Amino acid sequence: MKVRFDPEADILYILIKEGPLKDTVEIADDLFVEISEDGSIAGLEVWRAREHLLKNLVEHKKP
Repeated sequence: MKVRFDPEADILYILIKEGPLKDTVEIADDLFVEISEDGSIAGLEVWRAREHLLKNLVEHKKP
């Protein structure tokens, strides 16, 4: 597994499996799943990553 962050584009990419892709599916606002040719999850992309991750961290920290 590899994790990359593009600060200019504000995109977090999590590579689970390398190889050719069959499809990319948006499963929620700014959250994309890349599907490999064998139908398994190959990667995840989080657009506007700073906003989403910081928001979730703040929500989880609240008592």
